[in-house]
Amino acid sequence: MRRSTAVLCGATVVLAGSLTAVPAEAAGSQTAQAPLATQVAKVTWKKCATDDYPTLQCGSVKVPLNYAKPQGRKITLALSRVPHTARKYQGPLLVNPGGPGGSGLGLAGFVASSLPKAVASQYDVIGFDPRGVGKSKPALDCKPGYFNPVRPDSVPSTAAIEKANLARAKSFAKACGTKYADVLPYINTVSAVKDMDQIRKALGAKKINYFGYSYGTYLGQVYAKLFPTRVRRLVLDSIVDPNGVWYDANISQDYAFDARHKALMAWIAKYDSTYKLGTDPAAIEAKWYAMRAELAKTPAGGKVGASELEDTFLPGGYYNGYWPFLASAFAAYVNDKNSAPLVEAYQNFASIDASGDNGYSVYAAVQCRDVSWPRDWKQWRKDNWAVYEKAPFMAWNNAWYNAPCAYWPTKSLKPVNVANSKLPPVLLFQATDDAATPYQGGVTVHRLLKHSSLVVEQGGGNHGISLSGNACLDKYLVKYLTDGTVPHGSGVADAVCKKLADPVPASTATTALTTRETAGATPADTLHGLVGIRG
Repeated sequence: MRRSTAVLCGATVVLAGSLTAVPAEAAGSQTAQAPLATQVAKVTWKKCATDDYPTLQCGSVKVPLNYAKPQGRKITLALSRVPHTARKYQGPLLVNPGGPGGSGLGLAGFVASSLPKAVASQYDVIGFDPRGVGKSKPALDCKPGYFNPVRPDSVPSTAAIEKANLARAKSFAKACGTKYADVLPYINTVSAVKDMDQIRKALGAKKINYFGYSYGTYLGQVYAKLFPTRVRRLVLDSIVDPNGVWYDANISQDYAFDARHKALMAWIAKYDSTYKLGTDPAAIEAKWYAMRAELAKTPAGGKVGASELEDTFLPGGYYNGYWPFLASAFAAYVNDKNSAPLVEAYQNFASIDASGDNGYSVYAAVQCRDVSWPRDWKQWRKDNWAVYEKAPFMAWNNAWYNAPCAYWPTKSLKPVNVANSKLPPVLLFQATDDAATPYQGGVTVHRLLKHSSLVVEQGGGNHGISLSGNACLDKYLVKYLTDGTVPHGSGVADAVCKKLADPVPASTATTALTTRETAGATPADTLHGLVGIRG
């Protein structure tokens, strides 16, 4: 939902220029590969350093809006780069944080600074804002303020509540269709993947290395399917199940997020001396739902109603580093009748700003266009009430988040069969208890990508697990990016790592909330400020 946006400068593009040579070790075998065009847009890089990433550069590239008419209208993609410094150069490493709708400009700096210097220095680490996102142009914003509080209760317990939520969903779809009629048919995963190949050409590279989180793993799967001979190395972390895109994937998420919410309740029970909400997880969960019912009647601070409460606690399903702050706000409301911490938590973790409006617009545009969705609301009603009976935490909140797809103004495309036997070794990372991209996705993609290796974080529930402090996972990533080596095992997983320890309650000196966009004290904090929610 709400995403970080680094302040990055724009840059110009030279529309004609010679190719930049890529050393032999970065190019790899070119057997059966089409020759590169002699004229290609070449990126001009400008400095756009930040305090955290002092060598960051910015650029842009123009690509066709409609690849069926490549000489027609062009759009602009914003790029970022941390350039290589080592004598040995392994080519560009494109990175993507997910979404759809997540900005990737800041991720380049994070990845380059998080990898060992000896490894990062061998790559040009390239971030990009996919079409429609952030600093790319045009950037979508279908209905500014769509998530302004207080929204109707997500649970349609009455016909009036359901009608109000349906009206909102229809209004968003209509606004997108009216405002971006000429653009919307071309905001989809396949077009974004073709953009990635244009970026490759603009960089003068015969092949790319790619590292994607969350929805970025689906981008990687589809890129590998469309351009298998252009893939040099491929890392996918927290993996989208391509067999579920996108309606079924959201249903699967609902069950997994409910389980993660219960994990938070169990964690709170473990620290009753701090939060004083009891030692029985089920009883604590009942208090949470009682809080939700109260907020549905009287929103906290005029901002946090039932739907906003769900939004506030959703990030805790992505990253347990948020648990101490969410638990403190929960306890203050229940024990002290103090809603101020809850309002603060909402503002820091869930409120939507202009970048969030943009991110959601692209999210909807991509998912609604990628594949077909049920167009009969009766099907949605039946399916989501069935989910709610077993997994109520996010069932209806997630349904309304995706409901514009039932009324989307563009026709749907066909799903991509990502099965692939033409790739070099591929490295996959998956946590067993990931809610946003459940474990089965990693297993499925491991099966579909013939030469892949799967590294599993046993018992881990965070979404986005490499470069977040787990040395066991990172050793496999570093080895792969160093020389292409992947682990080989005899079971479903080729390697298994223990999860990191759960957090402990924040001390009284560190209880102030920080936004999920702000770079935190640990690599995991920083990463999860960059990886998009709902991805």
